[in-house]
Amino acid sequence: MDSKEKENWLLAGRIGKEARETGIKLAVPGSTLISIAEAIEGKIKDMGAKPSFPPNLSINQIAAHYTPRFQDDITLKKGDVLKIDVGASVDGFLSDTAATVAVGERDTELITAARDALQAAIEIARPGLDVNEIGRVIENKIKSRGFSPIVNLGGHGVGRYDLHEEGFIPNISGSYSRPLKKEGAIAIEPFATTGGGYVVDSSEVQILGFVETRPVRSAMGREILGFIEKEYNSLPFAKRWIIGKFGKVAELELRSLVSAGALTEFNVLKERDNGLVAQFEHTLLFDGETVTVTTA
Repeated sequence: MDSKEKENWLLAGRIGKEARETGIKLAVPGSTLISIAEAIEGKIKDMGAKPSFPPNLSINQIAAHYTPRFQDDITLKKGDVLKIDVGASVDGFLSDTAATVAVGERDTELITAARDALQAAIEIARPGLDVNEIGRVIENKIKSRGFSPIVNLGGHGVGRYDLHEEGFIPNISGSYSRPLKKEGAIAIEPFATTGGGYVVDSSEVQILGFVETRPVRSAMGREILGFIEKEYNSLPFAKRWIIGKFGKVAELELRSLVSAGALTEFNVLKERDNGLVAQFEHTLLFDGETVTVTTA
């Protein structure tokens, strides 16, 4: 990769780290999810970037894909297990990073299991390594503390304007066999749970993504779709961002755009057995034989 590309990857990582740390500092009893999300988004924008996806602030048995609703009133309570999953986009070069906080308390064994699994995976990660080896160390670390890895969530490749580039990186061994990419970015993302280790879609959707331009009857629908394509490209966006700009009527237009195939939905993901979930994540950049954790 050329020097400008590498500079952008590294800058996206640094901004992602700062956004994650902003969320961690604000994750105290009495804080609202919307205030944390807006502070994270503000931090990213103040540093000259855009969010690579809406801040995911998922509590307890919710594993991923929850970003606050428009005028959300959810407030953190002592003991909540909060996943803070954020990222930054610098001209489409992305970061993706996450941490888990036991709100108002010390880290739990579950949180330690997920953090240790990520560290163990990073220690062996290198270009060309079989992803099964990543899954093996993650699974072993999580199970050694008496918890389950989530089998249908994992890491992924990261491309320019492509948050989940092809190349799943499992959290268990024996499920995939494929070499890690030789150059570019990946995200390693262990999830540990007190449940059985499987997530399912809930009915709630607060995050969407652009698919393609489609014929739209409504003038407002066409305006919204044009804005989404220009503003977010292929990156996920929050429903509340669109409602905040176009008003509450935009929610109906978004549903119509999903029905037309112009947008896709990312359902909130919940642990099937209602187990608590912890998550940690870093973005790694491969450049020749050099491995850099951009979000550390």
